[in-house]
Amino acid sequence: MLVTSVATQLRVVDLDRSVRFYVDTLGFVEEFRFQDFYVGLKLGETSLHLKRIDSADPSIRFVREGDHFHLYLRVTDLDAAFLEVGKSAEIIYPITKKPWGDREFTLCDPDGHTSYIAQAAQV
Repeated sequence: MLVTSVATQLRVVDLDRSVRFYVDTLGFVEEFRFQDFYVGLKLGETSLHLKRIDSADPSIRFVREGDHFHLYLRVTDLDAAFLEVGKSAEIIYPITKKPWGDREFTLCDPDGHTSYIAQAAQV
């Protein structure tokens, strides 16, 4: 078996608001929309699917309390990403260097999903 791509799905209460956030803040583009409850987004080879639900995603509290993440995105210029994303996203943790060498910051989307934006350690 050869896997050619991976997509993850976030459950959101306001689909259009979430699409605007991921498009305007992180640079995704809308790839497809299915009826009024499902959207596929793409950024390079990265896919993100959003599914509208009636109440908050139950994983949000668990992820936040456990310092986990919903998304982990690697970028080539973390400092530029931080300056750009920080204009319109709630930053949970500023840029920090991790023990394994990566640098990352943490943000929250309008529904409360936690995303880590990271730059790989320089070797």
